[in-house]
This record gives sequence, structure tokens and C-alpha cells, in this order.
Amino acid sequence: MEEKWQQLTDRQRGIFHYIREFADERGYPPSIREIGQAIGISSTSVVNYNLERLEQHGLIERDRRQSRGLRISEDGAELFPADLYDLIKIPMLGVIVAGEPIPVPASDFSLMGIEETVELTREIVGDPKDLYALRVKGDSMIDALINDGDIVIMHHSQRVENGQMAAIWLPDREETTLKRIYWEGNRVRLQPANPTMSPIYIDNPAQVEVQGKVVMVIRKVD
Repeated sequence: MEEKWQQLTDRQRGIFHYIREFADERGYPPSIREIGQAIGISSTSVVNYNLERLEQHGLIERDRRQSRGLRISEDGAELFPADLYDLIKIPMLGVIVAGEPIPVPASDFSLMGIEETVELTREIVGDPKDLYALRVKGDSMIDALINDGDIVIMHHSQRVENGQMAAIWLPDREETTLKRIYWEGNRVRLQPANPTMSPIYIDNPAQVEVQGKVVMVIRKVD
């Protein structure tokens, strides 16, 4: 069974752990849509494919006549007993705006007090070093599948590649925002992922501080 586990992709392992954690917490399994929203898969057929792989490896059992007709198999439960989960606690540092930047109470959002943590398995997170979480406010990144109320997992970094989604601190305005960042000569473009919104242009690159890049999105389930 351990050999079969090693044959799975990281996404399939993440789905397995999500099913296990969801069922342990709520007493019933997640739906295919909920799995997709949590793992970041928009296509239900892709979720189904990965569930079929887990079923083929004997880690889950499915009843396709029911909307929530899946459960962890006996082999899956024995392979990963609930008390052996390697849970990683990622600090929740506050709110980041996916919209027009708004003032924050401190000089840097990363100095806000830790209000809570987000727990994820090591299978999903990998190396937890320099990771932190922010709750998204606004809808400027909806075409990047980041909605109001979602949580973004960030990797602390002061440098990102052109076009990456980043947490941007604007010290002259004492504002923070979540955007794709582009360096364009002597100015910086902060690009929303919403066709109804215009980019933000910063003429002085020294007034743009990258605080981290997005590595994962945890979607709010309505």
C-alpha cells in the first residue's frame, strides 16, 4: 500500500488528505465540487479522474449513486491513522485587499498580530518555511480564481517574477494590495485579474515593496 501511495501525484495525495480531514471534522464526506474548490480544480471531470486513481489504489471507496458517495477505505485508514497526520499550522497575518488598495493600521501588514492559524497537511504544504496566510477582501482577482473571503497561502519573498501574483506594500500610501506585478521600465504596473478594473501604475518603483508571492488558494465554500 505504501508503494502505491508513492505512485500518486501530489494533487491526489492532497485530495486524499482533504477528504479525510473534511470527514473527520464534519462527519460526512465532501462533494466533488467542494473538493475542487478546496484543491483548486475548476473541472469536475478532473476531480473525478483523480478520485478514480485513489479508488484504483484502494485508498477510497465510492458509491456513484450518491452525491457524497465516497469514503476512506480500511486500507487508507490503516495507512494514515488520524492521529499520525502531520499537520502544519500556518499563521494567519491578517487581510489583503484584492481590489483598490486600502490603508492598514500598521506600517506593514505583516506586522499585524496573529489572530489565527490555518492547518494543512505536510503533503499539501511541503516545506512550511516562510509561509503565511492572508484572507482576501475584494474581487479584483476573480479571473485568477481568487474571490472575496478566500485565503491565500503566501511564501515570504521580496522578489518575484514578472507577472506573478504578489502581496504588494505601498509605503508612501500605507496601503497593501494583491495583484500581478509587472516592472515596465521606470514604472510598475499592478494588474488586477478582473476585466472591469483598471491597473494601478506606480511611477516610482522604490515605492513598491513585494512582501510575498501566492503559492496556494483555499477557497471559501458557500
